[in-house]
Amino acid sequence: MSEKNPPVNRSEEEWRAILDPEAFAVLRQGATERPWSGEYVSTTTRGVYRCRACGAVLFRSEHKFDSHCGWPSFYDPADSSAVTLHEDHSLGMVRTEVRCARCDSHLGHVFHGEGYPTPTDDRYCINSVALTLEAEDTVE
Repeated sequence: MSEKNPPVNRSEEEWRAILDPEAFAVLRQGATERPWSGEYVSTTTRGVYRCRACGAVLFRSEHKFDSHCGWPSFYDPADSSAVTLHEDHSLGMVRTEVRCARCDSHLGHVFHGEGYPTPTDDRYCINSVALTLEAEDTVE
């Protein structure tokens, strides 16, 4: 973690005060928002996606693609150190959980080898409520 993005350590009470209930459930308790319910599922706005909890840059719009799965999907994080991956055995299956490297918040899951026509063949399936979108400045 660079000095520019030092780790964020807060108590669960502090997180609860900062985040709305749905964001807290997803980011701090590992919940999943309902498919097709998130604000970024279909957006094509150019910009960077940040962690809603700590503001770290996680994904870029040029890596977003339409996977038709009901959640925003990206084929690569903005930087290889932006996220951490963890084995997840919940719900009777083995998946790879994606967390923010800066604040350890749950973002979603990554799947590999599903045949999407992307450079990495990865699908980072991320909850919209875990993100904020900083649109590119279109004023020249």
